[in-house]
Amino acid sequence: MILHRTNDYFFKRVFGSEEGKEALVGLLNATQKRSSHDLIQSVVQEDREIDPERIYDKAVRLDVLAHTELGHIFNVEVQVARQFFLDKRILYYWAALYHRQLQQGKPFGQLLPTVSISILGFKYFSEDERYHHMFHICDDETGKLLNRDLELHVLELTKIKNISRKPQNTLEEWLAYLNGIQGEGLEALAMSNPAIRKALTIEEMFKADARERRLYEMREKAFLDEISNVAGAKEEGKAEGKADAICQYLEARFGSESQFLQETVRAIADLDVLNRIISRIFNVNQLEEAKALIQGSLVSQ
Repeated sequence: MILHRTNDYFFKRVFGSEEGKEALVGLLNATQKRSSHDLIQSVVQEDREIDPERIYDKAVRLDVLAHTELGHIFNVEVQVARQFFLDKRILYYWAALYHRQLQQGKPFGQLLPTVSISILGFKYFSEDERYHHMFHICDDETGKLLNRDLELHVLELTKIKNISRKPQNTLEEWLAYLNGIQGEGLEALAMSNPAIRKALTIEEMFKADARERRLYEMREKAFLDEISNVAGAKEEGKAEGKADAICQYLEARFGSESQFLQETVRAIADLDVLNRIISRIFNVNQLEEAKALIQGSLVSQ
């Protein structure tokens, strides 16, 4: 059984569980570029649910949330399908984590640096081929940091797939792992990276557990259904747009006399039929010609 390691249920099982702490520490250190004497050594898993303050506020459910001994809060999120307003979503989740620290009455000086790591299964920054982007708050002119409390990482898995060479650092090793590397390449990663070796141990236990496999498969099905629904909605939207264009022409050309034809057109869901009609409708000069075109297109579908 080959797992999709970016399946959110599996990802949380590996990196959000007690036995997965070593794997999580390895992944976090890979994004941080810290010196060897300043590496994260341990994490404390935190409740991933951020309750809304007011009943109508938006609740937040995170993938992996941890607190390190160095005094940083890390949120790791996986997004396989393209998301609308991803930049705002990332910032919203970061703000929710930063804000909730003061709910226990702490002064502003005790707010901890909060780090967001977004792992994407699609290309987001099309202007370059860098797979790792990192953002802070800084002065526009000098580049001087306001502070290090905001740190946002965006990792694009698809860009790693385009690199034919072997991984050259631990972050590339982790991205190769998450991309689903198998065989000798995976064995080499496990030999050189103990944290990935730990992730693979959890992976094997996961595969052997019938309940875990069932939950994983349910999440895979839900994801595929979501993709299918989105694709269906896009096609439906295209059909609706074509029907609108045809009906607008009928109304402008023939007025209320074309109402029955407009109703016929709006009932057509087949995009191919609508394409056949719209390719010829603007050359129609008589209502009877329009009727013949529409009915003929329905018969030939």
